[in-house]
Amino acid sequence: MNSMFNKIVVSCIFVAVFFMNGHASGQIMPKTPFNDGGIHEGVMTCYGSTCHSRQEATGITVRQNESLTWQDGTSTTGAHYRAYKTLLTERSKSIALRLGLFTPAHEAKECLSCHTDGIVAARRGAKFQIDDGVGCESCHGAAGDWLSRHYEVGASHKTNVSRGLYPLEDAKTRAGVCLSCHMGSEAEGQFVTHRLMAAGHPRMSFELDLFTALQSHHSEDVDYETRKNVQSGTRIWAIGQAMTLKQQLRLFQNPALNRDGIFPELVFFDCLACHREISDDPNWRPVVRQNPGRPSLPGIVKFNDASMIMLLATARQIAPDLAPSLEAQIRAFHSSISGNGSQSSATQALEATTNALIKRIERTNFTKAQTLDILDIVVTDTLTRRYTDYVAAEQAIMAVDTLLSSMIASKQVARIEVSQMRKEINMAYDAVENPNTYNQDQLTNALRNVHARLRELR
Repeated sequence: MNSMFNKIVVSCIFVAVFFMNGHASGQIMPKTPFNDGGIHEGVMTCYGSTCHSRQEATGITVRQNESLTWQDGTSTTGAHYRAYKTLLTERSKSIALRLGLFTPAHEAKECLSCHTDGIVAARRGAKFQIDDGVGCESCHGAAGDWLSRHYEVGASHKTNVSRGLYPLEDAKTRAGVCLSCHMGSEAEGQFVTHRLMAAGHPRMSFELDLFTALQSHHSEDVDYETRKNVQSGTRIWAIGQAMTLKQQLRLFQNPALNRDGIFPELVFFDCLACHREISDDPNWRPVVRQNPGRPSLPGIVKFNDASMIMLLATARQIAPDLAPSLEAQIRAFHSSISGNGSQSSATQALEATTNALIKRIERTNFTKAQTLDILDIVVTDTLTRRYTDYVAAEQAIMAVDTLLSSMIASKQVARIEVSQMRKEINMAYDAVENPNTYNQDQLTNALRNVHARLRELR
């Protein structure tokens, strides 16, 4: 596996922000473990060879080795289990110290809320252990009302969901649960801030389909398809991009979150668009380039628009009637941040189009031709001119891998065909090897090579 992909994976699985309750802009917050209202019984209630801790995946309906997979200390599938242990590292200790927390990281509510299933003590069952990290119920919801029933004869997924199990087979539900931690929510004191980043927390990065693959403890086999709805990786990717943007915009509209004193809350903005080299050398010149999707002058903070760009690629293929509006609204949003126009109106218009696109994505089956069309848009000059900063470039190369993997899983292309493209894909990864030395020309040239190979899949 390419070293850059490894770095992206490590960044992704380390990243966490803070859960919260509440609502903003008149919208009800998606259900998460912090507001599901139920009792969290703890990981140990899922153990047992007849439940989810077999040594091998020999179960008839489900693998039944999910607990051991979750605990795997050598794999990305064990990242949630290791989340609590991360708080014991020197890096976490130094973050807590710099922030002036009154308790060490592994005891601080600000950290436990996402590095563990950090629900309040009153909602913890007898076997609940905080040091289990991000446990089963962090993703599947409080088990108090369905734990003892979900394995009964005749129990159905629909019945379990009615008792509080999260329907994670639904991409929107899954995105809501993941983003509540991998981006944040609204409760006071439980939101990742620029101050936390400055104290040493890793940069935020998220892509729903990739994270799903990294944390997959289940098999989407014939039995799974009978009980639930299997969605293609391309649809999960597209829903993930749309839901990420929707969550960004919702939080950005919250007056309790979008300011830090006299400054905007900078966590919403593109870190590496500002964190660049500064020099007193008279021969030095800035490396910043004008971005055709951002009508803003130099020196204006740049909103993290990576999901906007990826969603635009999707819209141009599956919703050409909505794509012009989306592009105009993205420009208007960036202009409003620069002080031109109403920021509230621009945000609401962009959010409305995003909601319309989510509905369109849910109705799209994503054929081989459609997925290849989206890939073409991502890797050719149509959008690569907008990859002036690292975050969008990172999402673009993850999209290439994610969408190709989706086509393999859907049997739209053969694995060997994608394997033969690995050299070109790795060249693109190499172009974004180091965020601090990102070179747009190098990435553009690498993506042209990828595009040439993509034509062979038609």
